[in-house]
Order: sequence, then structure tokens, then C-alpha cells
Amino acid sequence: MKSKISITNLSKSYGDVQALKGINLDIEHGELFGLIGPDGAGKTSLFRLLATLLLPDSGSATLCGFDMVKEYKHIRNLLGYMPGKFSLYQDLSVLENFNFFATVFNTKIEDNMDMIRDIWLQIEPFKHRLAGKLSGGMKQKLALCCALIHQPKILLLDEPTTGVDVVSRNEFWQMLKSLKAKGITIIVATPYMDEANLCERVALMQNGEILSLDTPAGIISGFKKDLYAIQGQDIYQLLLDLRAYPYANSVFPFGQSVHYTDTREDVSLSELKDYLISKGQNKIEIKRITAGIEDCFMALSQQNNVQA
Repeated sequence: MKSKISITNLSKSYGDVQALKGINLDIEHGELFGLIGPDGAGKTSLFRLLATLLLPDSGSATLCGFDMVKEYKHIRNLLGYMPGKFSLYQDLSVLENFNFFATVFNTKIEDNMDMIRDIWLQIEPFKHRLAGKLSGGMKQKLALCCALIHQPKILLLDEPTTGVDVVSRNEFWQMLKSLKAKGITIIVATPYMDEANLCERVALMQNGEILSLDTPAGIISGFKKDLYAIQGQDIYQLLLDLRAYPYANSVFPFGQSVHYTDTREDVSLSELKDYLISKGQNKIEIKRITAGIEDCFMALSQQNNVQA
């Protein structure tokens, strides 16, 4: 059975808030796909619709060929869902949680161990510990094991690495690569722009809409303007001064520097530097850089806001 997802004109509102605005999206069998966007982008609403926990206002979706509304019972048996908030029973042990989910899906742990063995080996030493007493990384691994206990064809992971340390984040993505090799279709929702590069394709989302859909390299190649990283002693004032510059196109803070694009094709860096010095800025450093996914997202957001 091909674990493809097809979404057509899917919309969902909560009162006056339109969470999803006519989403169209195809996710291929065996793909590691990323939904990238900040809180409020619509990622969780889309996941809850695909998980058959909500009904859409309009539009449709099929998972493994089954209609999301009419054939939801079939979909639930083929789907693994890991919500953003840790939702296992914290007053049960690791092993008790594991056995409970195996019972829910009417399966035996030993029958499905091939899919989860590598993950289970990492948490087995803590199998008698209460789930609520686990570290963030271990909770994450336990939740993933429980989502995989019935060998799903599609795995939905809603912000699985939020609040988890860097080492656990890296370990988690390595686990996803191993699962992908087993033929599972994996969709990861994340607010971390750097995680986009770990996916085969991504959809950049904001305010219930898809801003761009492509491979990470394809999205970056669409950034056509020259991009500069500018540093100075007072980053906040530097940001204000750059935004007041007559030729400024985009100005966004990035860590200890400001990322800048100009409205002109031929940017005069000496003129820009002289302008900043005239504003009282000292120790100005300007260098051209390659755009990343976050730069692309900010540019697309700015463009979308202007069109709106």
C-alpha cells in the first residue's frame, strides 16, 4: 500500500480565526517532509485534520487512498501521531505505557520490534521509571516508540524537538532517517528553520497558508537578492538606522548581526558604511553571505504581507 497523502483546498476555522486557508499539498510515499513555520502558522490544525481528530470546513484529503472523513477508521490504523505536548500517562512506567498502547492497537510488542528496536534499546534501561520522571529526550523517544508500536504507514510528528536539548534533537533526526529507510512516510512540523535542511521537501507556512513548497535547496535558490550580514557595537540602534536607510529593502536581526538587502541591483557598500558612520555607528563590518531557509521565510513573509 502506497502511503501517499493528497490534500485539496483544505480549510479550517475556529470562530473568526481562519487556521487553514485552502491548503493544497501532495506528500509522496516514503518521503521525509517538513512543515516549517512559527506558532499560529496552522501546522497543528493540519495535523489534527489528517489524524481525523477534526473535521474540515471545506476541502478534502486522502491518506493511503482513504478519505479523511468517510474512511477515518481505516486511516487511524495506518497512522502514527505524536502530538506536540507529551501526552502519555505520566503516572505509568515506561513499560506500562508501552504495553498499554500495544493493547490499544491490538498488537504484540515482540511482533513489531523490528521497527522500534534501535529506539527501544535506548529507553529499556529506564523501563520501570515513571514516564513523568523521564528527561525531555527520553520522553520524546518513548512517545515515538508508542506512536510506532502498530507499524504505521504514515507518521505525523508535531514539533517533536521543541524544548529538547541539541544532542537529543540530533539523535531524534537520526532516528527519523532510520525510519524513513524502512519505507514510512514521515511529516514533521517544526518552528526551527534549521531543521528544514534535514527534510527532503518542505512547506513554509504562515497564517494558515503555504508560502513556498520545494526542496530546501530549491527554496534557497529562489532568493535572488544579494544578502549582507552587518555588525556593529549597538545592534538595536544598527537595526533602526538600517531600516531608516532610503535604499533598504529588508532588515532583520539574526543573532549578533543584521541581515540586509537593498532595493538597488548595484549596492554601494561604501555609501552604506558612510551612512552608518554618520549615524554614530562604530566598528561596522559588512560581508556578503548566502541566504538560509530563515532568510527565505522572512522574505516570503514580507512579500505576502505586502500583497495582503
